[in-house]
Amino acid sequence: MAFDADEEILQDFLVEAGEILEKLSEQLVDLEQNPDDSDLLNAIFRGFHTVKGGAGFLQLEALVNCCHSAENVFDTLRNHKRRVDSELMDVVLQALDNVNAMFDQVRNREEPTPAPADLIAALDCFAEPEGEGAQSPADTSVGQGEAVAGDEGGDITDEEFEQLLDALDGGAPTSESVSESASESGDDITDDEFEALLDELHGKGKFSGAPEASPETSGGEVVAGASGQELISDDEFEALLDDLHGKGSGPSSGEASPEPAHKPEPPQTQPETRPEPAKASPVGRAAGDAGTAPAPVAETTVRVDTKRLDDIMNMVGELVLVRNRLQRLGAESDDEQMQKAVSNLDVVTTDLQAAVMQTRMQPIKKVFGRFPRVVRDLARNLKKEINLVMHGEDTDLDKNLVEALADPLVHLVRNSVDHGIESPDAREAAGKPRVGQVTLSADQEGDHILLVIEDDGAGMDPEKLRQKAVEKGLYDQDAADRLTPTECYNLIFAAGFSTKEQISDVSGRGVGMDVVKTKIGQLNGMINVESELGKGSRIVIKVPLTLAIMPTLMIMLGDQSFALPLVNVVEIFHLDLSKTNVVDGRECIVVRDKVFPLFHIKRWLVKGAAGESTPQSAHVVIVAMGTKRVGFVVDQLVGQEEVVIKPLGRALQGTPGMAGATITGDGRIALIIDVPSLLQHYG
Repeated sequence: MAFDADEEILQDFLVEAGEILEKLSEQLVDLEQNPDDSDLLNAIFRGFHTVKGGAGFLQLEALVNCCHSAENVFDTLRNHKRRVDSELMDVVLQALDNVNAMFDQVRNREEPTPAPADLIAALDCFAEPEGEGAQSPADTSVGQGEAVAGDEGGDITDEEFEQLLDALDGGAPTSESVSESASESGDDITDDEFEALLDELHGKGKFSGAPEASPETSGGEVVAGASGQELISDDEFEALLDDLHGKGSGPSSGEASPEPAHKPEPPQTQPETRPEPAKASPVGRAAGDAGTAPAPVAETTVRVDTKRLDDIMNMVGELVLVRNRLQRLGAESDDEQMQKAVSNLDVVTTDLQAAVMQTRMQPIKKVFGRFPRVVRDLARNLKKEINLVMHGEDTDLDKNLVEALADPLVHLVRNSVDHGIESPDAREAAGKPRVGQVTLSADQEGDHILLVIEDDGAGMDPEKLRQKAVEKGLYDQDAADRLTPTECYNLIFAAGFSTKEQISDVSGRGVGMDVVKTKIGQLNGMINVESELGKGSRIVIKVPLTLAIMPTLMIMLGDQSFALPLVNVVEIFHLDLSKTNVVDGRECIVVRDKVFPLFHIKRWLVKGAAGESTPQSAHVVIVAMGTKRVGFVVDQLVGQEEVVIKPLGRALQGTPGMAGATITGDGRIALIIDVPSLLQHYG
């Protein structure tokens, strides 16, 4: 492998091929649903072809061979010599998995492991026309001037290109002068010979130039650029390819189709471009055309290391802290000019913060893109028929959140497919369509993202969940009977809780949903479950747009500052603590006919506060965790403030109920409360 190749070329290959491979997974699943979509077939063919070309340029033979075999399958499919079926798609998806594995090895600068021989053999078998042998090269009437490509929408194939070279070496009835020149020079031909060959095959085109300016070939035909001083331009060459093969997937379509390095190529004028961005195709331009040459297009993007973005974000966070401090000082000052300067700084800092956050944003389709394959494979394994619908794939959120949400969402989607959607026969018996539907959607709501996983399956039975909760010892019978249906649905997030009677490799062990809830909590998010028996279930996740800067409610417990994530805060009010009630041995308050457990968190978090007497009145902050609501008694409310989360020192890491620390506007250090962890440990 050429790891010592130009690093820029390698990086370009990793970026381009990575994007193509991400698309291929979704395109292949779409193809199984729309097997006659010729545009999709051509797009998949070009995808494998482009990855193969870039890999060949870097001498990644294992990757080239697997992509080449897959490419041949889709060449057969797009030429209507075979139809798409599930068995073929199983093999192709397995090939894509191998390509992705090899690509990851290349990304890690490792030698790629070749795909299994039986997989390559299976691909080669599916590349053969169905029910008949492959088309003989003699059937392609090159000498009669027919188009070389298999159809109007495709690129020239490897076999057709080999036929073209054979014709140059004397295997086709070309002109005598071209044959002699090609045989004398070996595999390489000159520009003049290549253009003469094109004229022999297809007749003189509109780019042949003025007759008096070009010498004649031995056959008496005029050849463009025969003097060697004038080569065709990029646009002219693409137009020539359009004339030969029809418009479609050539270079003008925006996707390069590089050929592997081991394939012989005509020098200078090439039918396919190398994977070298920002380098023009090696074709010339006459001196007289210099004035009409289009101006080079300036690059509009630049590749930036994500660590540099993280560093910039950290510096912006520090700037936010300084801004908060200056705002506090400005409010205490009578200097009008200082207050104006602080106000201007606030505006600039806010705009800078938004701009830097935008550079870290990625569309959530980077996560959504894997789900068509997940649902397809799982449905096939469980012998179910499922249609996946996705909305809001272009919704942007912080790149760290995109990566962190991947595993929880995969687990929730798998859970919907396995637990939610019934078998086709059961759905039909219940009067439903045989094909179930799983809907995955994302939408921005203020400074948060809402993610919804919904299915039209069997739904959940609250009574069955209550019974399981009693069996698992989570509740006694009386407490379980008082649970609302929504509280019953949220029991699925308890550790070890499962309603599955049989354990499979997909689910049934009660492991996973509790991890999902913990992970969402670590992201300062909330998760909630809604369901209706016989109709389906709906899981809603709410997470912040970014983890770097968090809106909080600053509170005081004694003389110490704490920050409550604003996402957890539902409402705030002043309460007469003499009017509380006791339910199941726990102090509670009743607000608008709803009962909320009441916790004096000062007794948990402030040393020496446990023995203090209860005040007559205090501020109460109602906080939410999913569907659960509780009240926190606090001494003082400071106000809303954006804070930068700083990790706790080594001595404090793992402190229950603490998510980190920050510096407040008055210069003090405040601990950021992790509400779920706090209640789990103390409540």
